[in-house]
Amino acid sequence: MHYVSTRGHSGRRQFCETLLEGLAEDGGLYVPETYPRVDAATLDAWRALSYPSLAFEVLSLYVSDIPPADLKAICEKTYTPEIFGTSNIVPLRKLETRLYLQELSNGPTLAFKDVAMQLLGNLLEYELARRHDELNILGATSGDTGSAAEYAMRGKKGVRVFMMSPLGRMSSFQQAQMFSLQDDNIHNIAIDGVFDDCQDIVKCVSSDLEFKRRYKIGAVNSINWARLVAQVVYYFSGYFQVSEGRSAGVDFSVPSGNFGNICAGHVARMMGLPISRLVLATNENDVLDEFFRSGIYRVRSRADTLETSSPSMDISKASNLERFVFDLLGRDARRTKSLFENQLRECGSFDLSGDPSFVTAAARFGFRSGRSTHADRLATIRDTWDRYHTMIDPHTADGVTVGRMHASPEAPMLVLETAQPIKFATTIKEALGRQPDRPLRFDGLEGLPRRVKVLPPDTQAVKNYIADIMQGATC
Repeated sequence: MHYVSTRGHSGRRQFCETLLEGLAEDGGLYVPETYPRVDAATLDAWRALSYPSLAFEVLSLYVSDIPPADLKAICEKTYTPEIFGTSNIVPLRKLETRLYLQELSNGPTLAFKDVAMQLLGNLLEYELARRHDELNILGATSGDTGSAAEYAMRGKKGVRVFMMSPLGRMSSFQQAQMFSLQDDNIHNIAIDGVFDDCQDIVKCVSSDLEFKRRYKIGAVNSINWARLVAQVVYYFSGYFQVSEGRSAGVDFSVPSGNFGNICAGHVARMMGLPISRLVLATNENDVLDEFFRSGIYRVRSRADTLETSSPSMDISKASNLERFVFDLLGRDARRTKSLFENQLRECGSFDLSGDPSFVTAAARFGFRSGRSTHADRLATIRDTWDRYHTMIDPHTADGVTVGRMHASPEAPMLVLETAQPIKFATTIKEALGRQPDRPLRFDGLEGLPRRVKVLPPDTQAVKNYIADIMQGATC
């Protein structure tokens, strides 16, 4: 299995090279040359596997440069009841007939990002030790990626993390999770802007090949293929838990900001997993909903990126959409590069509404979409609590709200849970009049000392900070 860039760079990479590089040299995203197909017999054989074994089988289709025994050991080390609280790792909770929550937030930081990030941390530590090398991770977070990455990488030999977040745009719990870490290899940077500014800086730094090589810059955002393919596994697990031996399809409703989580569902569907529909749920920042409804992808300005009660989706530049558009256009790298490098830069938008590839997209790829508002979130949180005594966070509420818009009697709907409610206590209290339960290990979190550097939304300022840290840093 080899990987190519969505923008046509001639180099072919193996899995571990994409793991360490993150973004391709030409600014594109790495994708496999072809998606491996899984037939009905293989699905039947995988149905009874434990989660670590399922992860190994899926990853084995994409990883040819790690010995199978080592890859299996990494999966078994990652997916344990001690880390995720249950041997099922991502169990289902039934809300009503044909509507389920897939619990993805049982990991160390109480967010779905842990499922992939814990694996990524172990993969990076393994590969860096094998190469006798080091890596400086530069990341951007709108909420949960940062803490998941930092908890996965803290204390890892050979790894430093420089994590950018938008100043004042995360919940108090999310900020405290990140900024209270005192590990020498963890560096938090609060950017005085929005998430898109943080994401743009990651791309600019990664595109400066001389700086990237000198300081050994890598990525853990969902632009990193290794993280995305780790998320593919729980689509298979969810299907197996609800399908009960049937070959009929299932639907997934996925809260979406940066298009990483639902892009993993797209990959699973391309592999042959019987997914009928992938329902994309946005909040008021509805760039992705607009694209899937109209074919127009229109990036919002910083001023037009709204601050909402589901803040992890307050995003107007969905990095992973490029992977889907690459497939939508028949893997035409020239056209993909023109759209994302030229038209977006010059016009801030592109229009595929009249393109034959988009006209048939829903039928070919199964996507549906919708948006949810603050009022919708409050109503769904109340309804889910009142009827099922189940408390959900506001992002998951977006997923339930939009999932119900597209519910079908023909297929079960699995809503991918985003995070535990404690991470968004203000909205939960507004909806229910009470504070969500807090795991004991996080008591007093907001009162801990914090270590964070505030910087302007300027690439050079971030480069200078990394260079200053690196002058005397050791892992």
